Amino acid sequence: MSDIVFIRGLEARGIIGVNDWEREKPQTIRIDIDMSCDTRAAAVNDDLDKTVNYRAVAKAVLRHIEESAHLLVETLADRIATMILEDHGVAWTRVRVSKPGAVRFSDEVGVEIERGTRPPFPA
Repeated sequence: MSDIVFIRGLEARGIIGVNDWEREKPQTIRIDIDMSCDTRAAAVNDDLDKTVNYRAVAKAVLRHIEESAHLLVETLADRIATMILEDHGVAWTRVRVSKPGAVRFSDEVGVEIERGTRPPFPA
C-alpha cells in the first residue's frame, strides 16, 4: 500500500529559460509534487518522523530554485525529483514545474515528470 503526500502550487522566484531576458532576473516558477509514502505508522503514532515532511521538502525545493539557474524546466524538474528521491526517503515522485505567463494566451507552460518506482495501489 502506498499513500501520496503532496505539495500544490508552491511558488518560487528563480532564473529559468533560454532567452537572454529570462536570464536577467528571476521569474515565477510554480511546482506541484506528489510523493509515495506509507502514512499508516505516522497516523497511528501521530509521528512526523514516520512520514514525508512536506515542509522540509518545500524548503529544499525553494532553496534549490533560488540558488540555481537552469535553462530548461525539464532540467529543473529532474533535479527536484532526484533531490526528493535521494534526500527524503521516497521511492517515487511526480514533479510538475510550470512557468506562469511564459507563452502568450496561456495560463502556464511546463513539464510533468515521474521518477522512481511507484508502489502499486490496492484494488
